[in-house]
Amino acid sequence: MDHIETLTGLRDELRAFCAERDWHRYHTPKNLAMALIVEAAELVEHFQWATAEESLALAPEKLADVRDEVADTFIYLLELADVLGIDLIAAARDKMAKNAVKYPPPAESSRNVG
Repeated sequence: MDHIETLTGLRDELRAFCAERDWHRYHTPKNLAMALIVEAAELVEHFQWATAEESLALAPEKLADVRDEVADTFIYLLELADVLGIDLIAAARDKMAKNAVKYPPPAESSRNVG
């Protein structure tokens, strides 16, 4: 695979990768959502029973495993968005705007300044 520098480029590479293997017929929203949650569960497994501090200081081998699971999760999310015609960047920006209204920053006087 060529070096992928944009989300659109990665999406296009994934489309080609799946087309070469004739996987598109299996990549329905239902199947992709299910695969996404399985990969997310595999990601969570690496942190099960770890303290907050331990989760911030992963050994190199563990970090490599976590990296792979993050990638799997991201790939399935990108494929799901692609199948449904969702622009992930626009969706994330829209959701951040909604969250900004729903969760405004604390008033200046109540901020913990230190």
